[in-house]
Amino acid sequence: MRYAFHILDVFTDRPFGGNQLAVLPDAAGLDDARMQAVAAEFGFSETTFVLPPTRSGHDCRVRIFTPRHEMPFAGHPTIGTAIALANLGRAPAGRVVMEQIAGTVPVEVRSGSPVEAELTAPKLPSVRDAPHGAGAAALAGVAESEMLGAHVASAGAAFLFVELRSLDALARARPPFGLDADTEGLALFTRDTGSAAHDLRMRMFAPHHGIAEDPATGSAAAALGGLLAVTEGRADGWQSWRIGQGIEMGRPSLLRVRARREAGNVAEIRVAGAAVTVAEGTIEVP
Repeated sequence: MRYAFHILDVFTDRPFGGNQLAVLPDAAGLDDARMQAVAAEFGFSETTFVLPPTRSGHDCRVRIFTPRHEMPFAGHPTIGTAIALANLGRAPAGRVVMEQIAGTVPVEVRSGSPVEAELTAPKLPSVRDAPHGAGAAALAGVAESEMLGAHVASAGAAFLFVELRSLDALARARPPFGLDADTEGLALFTRDTGSAAHDLRMRMFAPHHGIAEDPATGSAAAALGGLLAVTEGRADGWQSWRIGQGIEMGRPSLLRVRARREAGNVAEIRVAGAAVTVAEGTIEVP
């Protein structure tokens, strides 16, 4: 059968930046194995398949596949899929409520040039310490003196975060090919951004998903916002961060994350960004 697809670059305002995404907006009839095969054929960090919802109060069910595995939640596929659906006239009142494995993901779509969208993470943050010192430094591919700490954090998908002292250390980081599959990937970040446009710089590696490096990772941005909101004792209200990613890959991305604290706890995490359509077509699926 033939299925329509749309390719978008996400977390960017121009083609050939950000993170590539393939969206199949009418994927009914595809089974798990075929979805995984289609994702591997496109070879992007993720491909999404839009299906009728199975729970009331949702506009659609969205399944997200890397070249090797299905994801419970992912940010750039959510943002890009919402914008693709809006472009097709399938975002009533500029809002799409998605059913994903991790839970309900509401997305607000904002018209403009480019179109932007903001998702609300399906889970409140969970944060725990990760091994410090030589172990975390070895995973990051840097000297122990170049790192500040390590945590595992999630807001629907878990990542190992290692904070680095400098932008230079981030640029030189060379994580090993083999990483613990207990998390979705290794995210390195620094506050030394070298740019007034960014509050944080990040790189993300997920070799067990077939992703050597990801140019924009919305689920990691959500988890990082939750991590900072939990660990830094911030005041109640909204706190926000602008994250630059993909710069080392030549695919610059901008992710905007904000977290709301209420009575000392994180009550909500949102991630926003733009996306542009770069190709449309059909794919023949045996």
